Amino acid sequence: MPLHLPPLYAILDPDQTKGRPADLVLRQLLEGGAQILQLRVKSLLPRDFLGLARRVRDQTRAAGCQLIVNDRIDIALACDADGVHLGQEDLPLAAGKKLLDNKIIGISTHDIAQAREAERNGADYIGFGPMFGTTTKDTGLSARGIDMLKQIRAAVKIPIVAIGGINEQNVEQVWQAGADSAAILSDILGAEDIAGKVARISLAR
Repeated sequence: MPLHLPPLYAILDPDQTKGRPADLVLRQLLEGGAQILQLRVKSLLPRDFLGLARRVRDQTRAAGCQLIVNDRIDIALACDADGVHLGQEDLPLAAGKKLLDNKIIGISTHDIAQAREAERNGADYIGFGPMFGTTTKDTGLSARGIDMLKQIRAAVKIPIVAIGGINEQNVEQVWQAGADSAAILSDILGAEDIAGKVARISLAR
């Protein structure tokens, strides 16, 4: 059965929470109604990453929210996440499918060729970006923009998560261009009222 993605693809990154505890921010994301959440961790030791992932797993499960772990298949398996999101430099999709069995696998893509390859190899969804300029992650890539997103939508049938510089003001453009879901990080994690912003974005579509 094809994966159904909600309009908002929430991301929890402890390095982007403006000093607020990750567990507190997680509660606010879930209170706002996040239905899928990616846990992205770059700066914690593996043991601490796993500890956080297990807490996030417990709370997301209780809230009926799917959990995707960024990059780390081992952490995803150890905390029983619903899936993993892999970049172009991570383990190949085929290897991920062997390890993860029936779990969700998303693949980061930046052009039509990568998008088609991800679909051909069995990805459940693709991330596509960076859509606009972003200060959250230095990808070394130029903004892809709305026109290229439309081309990606025409090229693949699997769900698309647009990412990179998306906020409450421009998210409607992304949905209209064919994205099934929009990954929003800094605009949400930097908000004073995280739950309120998640709810507004989730209900805007």
